[in-house]
Parts: sequence; structure tokens; C-alpha cells
Amino acid sequence: MRAKGVSHIAVCVHDLERSLGFYRDVLGMKVKMQATQQMARRPGAGSAEMYRSRHEARTVANVWFEGPNGEEVAPFLVLTSHPGDDIGGESIKLDQIGISHISFTVDDVASVAAELEAKGVPLAGKLADFTNDEGVVRTIFVYDPDGILVQFDEGPR
Repeated sequence: MRAKGVSHIAVCVHDLERSLGFYRDVLGMKVKMQATQQMARRPGAGSAEMYRSRHEARTVANVWFEGPNGEEVAPFLVLTSHPGDDIGGESIKLDQIGISHISFTVDDVASVAAELEAKGVPLAGKLADFTNDEGVVRTIFVYDPDGILVQFDEGPR
């Protein structure tokens, strides 16, 4: 088998609108689809191996970054919620099993840190925690509304 790449990353959230306030309004991602879907039509919706509990419906939004020519940059995020249902679980830290964070490549981490803080998004630590011995900030972490770690870095050197 040879996979072609990562198509999307799905993130279950408590409140879709609150999460869109972060991913769309703060980070600038574009919503390409937002809908309520009946779970009876979803593959594996009744599977105890895939879901902790049964749900009648889910709300979903596909969010993308746009490239310089307006093209959709993959992978995209699928944000899902189950309004009215008890959604359990807690976000995890970097040293726990599971997908621990989402990372985005940016041109200038220090300016992104300043912009996020100006928009009321606190860093997951102090800026000094992300500053190397040369005084350079190449990566930062923040939390999304559900406490999921979101990283911004300048990519490989």
C-alpha cells in the first residue's frame, strides 16, 4: 500500500461555533462546508468500535487554509460536534498516547505569537519557554477552545 498523503484531520469539539471562532476567525481558515448530518447515514455510525455512544446527528465543518492563489491547502480540518449529547474526554498533552497536537507552518513565529496574544489567545507557556539559546522563537503552542494544543512553527531549516 502507498498512501498519497494526509487528506484531513478530524477533531471532535464541544461547541462547533466556539471552535469556528478560533479556527476561522482567529486563524483565518475558510469554511468550505458546514452542515448537520444524520448519523444513520454516516458509515460506521452504529459501531461501538468507532463511537463511545450513539448519536442521532452531528454538526460538521470542513475548514481549510487558502494558498496564495485561493486554492485549498491540504490537509483540511473536519470539526465535528454532537449538540445536546454528552461528549466526554479531555484533550491530551504531548507526552500522552493519541494525536497530541495540530501544527501549522508559518513564516515568522514571533509575529504570529504577538498577533495571537493581541487577539486574546494565550500561549501554552511563556514566550521565554519557546525561545532558544540564540534568542530566536521558531515554535510556539497555544490551546484551542477545547484545550487541544495547536503549534505554529517555521518548518524544517
